[in-house]
Amino acid sequence: MGKQRLLVSIRGKKEALAAIKGGAQIADVEFPASALGTPYPLNIRVVRNAMPKHIKVATNIGEEQSGRSSACQAALGVALAGADIVKLGLAKMSLGEAKEFGPALVRTVKKWFPRKQCIPALFADERLANWYIDPIKQGPELAELMKADGLLVDTFDKSLGKGLMDYYTIGDIRKFVKKCHDRNIEAWLAGSIGKDELPDLWEAGVDVVCVRGAACKSGTGPGRFGEVDTKLVKELISTIP
Repeated sequence: MGKQRLLVSIRGKKEALAAIKGGAQIADVEFPASALGTPYPLNIRVVRNAMPKHIKVATNIGEEQSGRSSACQAALGVALAGADIVKLGLAKMSLGEAKEFGPALVRTVKKWFPRKQCIPALFADERLANWYIDPIKQGPELAELMKADGLLVDTFDKSLGKGLMDYYTIGDIRKFVKKCHDRNIEAWLAGSIGKDELPDLWEAGVDVVCVRGAACKSGTGPGRFGEVDTKLVKELISTIP
C-alpha cells in the first residue's frame, strides 16, 4: 500500500515537534485520557501550522458517537481545523448501525476535503469485538462499504493493562492486513504497542502503527500523560524496514 509509517499521538505543538524530530511521519493530536482522546480544534490548528507540509496531522472525533448529524459535524470540524487524517470511532455500535452510520461520515469529509483520509476505528476488547463489531472479521468489509481510506484496530479500555497483541496473534494480524489490502484500504494498528512488537507488525505488512506510551519518557508523567521523547521516537522509527 506504500511506505510504512509511524504515527505518534501528541498533546500539542511541543510534543509534535519532538515526534517529527524523531522521524515520525504522522502527528496525531489527542488528549490521552481515553482510547482516542478528542482534542480542541484550536489545538489541531496550532499543530498543523507548526508542522512542515509533508508531515500529516491526524486527529479523531472520539470513540463513541451519539448521533449521525453531530458526528458528521465533528468530522467536518476537525478536517477544517487542519487534520489531514480523521479517525472515526465506532465503538458500541452494531454492524448494521455502522453500515448506515459510517458512510455519511466519510461522505461528509470528502465533500469538502476530497484528499483528506478517513479512518474508522474499531476496538479489540472482548466485550466490544464479541458484542458489537469484530474488527478483524467484519471491519475491512465495513471500511470498504464506508469508502474509507483505511481501518484502525485499537484497544478501548486502557486501564486493563492489555495491549493489542494480548488479543491477537501475528497470524490474525496477517489476515487483517490481507483483508484490508484486498480492498485497497490501509491497515492501521494501535493499543499499547511496544518497540519489541514493531518488527513483526511491519513484517506482517501493517501500513501504520500508532503509539503514545512507547514514545513517552518515563518519569515525565503518569502512563499516557508522559512526554513524547525524540530519542524514543527515533528508536521506534529504526524498526521500520
